[in-house]
Amino acid sequence: MSFTSSTAKATLAALALSITALSGQSATAETKSAYFAGGCFWCIEKDFENVDGVKEVESGYQGGELENPTYRNHPGYIESVRIDYDPAEIDYAQLLKIFFRSVDPTDAGGQFCDRGHAYTTAIFAGNAEEAKLAQEAKVEAGAALGQDIATVIRGNDKFWKSEEYHQNYYKKNPVRYKYYRFRCGRNQTVNKLWGDQAYLGIKQ
Repeated sequence: MSFTSSTAKATLAALALSITALSGQSATAETKSAYFAGGCFWCIEKDFENVDGVKEVESGYQGGELENPTYRNHPGYIESVRIDYDPAEIDYAQLLKIFFRSVDPTDAGGQFCDRGHAYTTAIFAGNAEEAKLAQEAKVEAGAALGQDIATVIRGNDKFWKSEEYHQNYYKKNPVRYKYYRFRCGRNQTVNKLWGDQAYLGIKQ
């Protein structure tokens, strides 16, 4: 009797561990990632971390050829972010709409005070469906603004996570971050361009 009871308890414990492990795998499998470039990655990271359904945002680099790019050495790369989101709460099309309204997609030379290729806007589509949705969002943004959209749609080039001091910069250095964002004119430009459609990373 004692042996049977012990065996049953062990079996139940093993089953519980298996269920826990499967639950963890399911949660991971249900999370998807979107990759956008919109100027300074500090700002895009902050803006999207305030979107309902977004679980995590990391800053990094995409689009170049050098292995292991760094902030000091990333030729050909664009500052970008990886956005991990729950598609049951928010879908890719909604993320695209928010993205366009958080940047100046008409600027081909950079974003706000940050100039050059590294700060241009881009969408790194992971598959044909994402590319299709990105193109539709680009057309919609152009129609909404009545202007040509400079944002490029690319394949999902490898994402290289940036240095740790760049991650959550707005939380680690709130005073410097706010000063930079104000002096760079990000909010002012987005508000002027998009009006009441502008998205500035503030939950309503």
